[in-house]
Amino acid sequence: MAMGNSYSQIFIQCVFAVKYRAALLHKPWRYELFGVIGNLINETGAETFIVNGVEDHVHCLFRLKPSLSISEVMKVAKAKSSKWINESGFLKSRFEWQVGYGAFSYNKSEIKRVYRYIENQEEHHYGISFPEEYLNMLVKNGVEFQEQYLFHAPV
Repeated sequence: MAMGNSYSQIFIQCVFAVKYRAALLHKPWRYELFGVIGNLINETGAETFIVNGVEDHVHCLFRLKPSLSISEVMKVAKAKSSKWINESGFLKSRFEWQVGYGAFSYNKSEIKRVYRYIENQEEHHYGISFPEEYLNMLVKNGVEFQEQYLFHAPV
């Protein structure tokens, strides 16, 4: 329920990886997947600005309504997009996202810069791996973490 005289601008970038950071998001269908994820985010009531990534992870930039939680938006986006991948038959084995995500907030003056950063993911990742990028984002944003839980390798 919206309250009169309640206003907000909550800009969030979420980053999440393919399970074990496997390079499974193949170019022929990757951009269709990003559109699906954007639509799923919109269906929660958030407003997607951009979804992009490379073969092993995804970045999403969206405006969050105060009535939503980031975890709700990510639960829907990740669960339904993995279902879409599996039902589309793009891969021979079952697709899964890695558990968890990174979420970072920005003010309006930073949105163009963050948008361009997400837009240029392929170019950006010629010089840096996803684990390096993710660690840098956590440190730059002052997010406390335990390194042993950041990246899960196959058992």
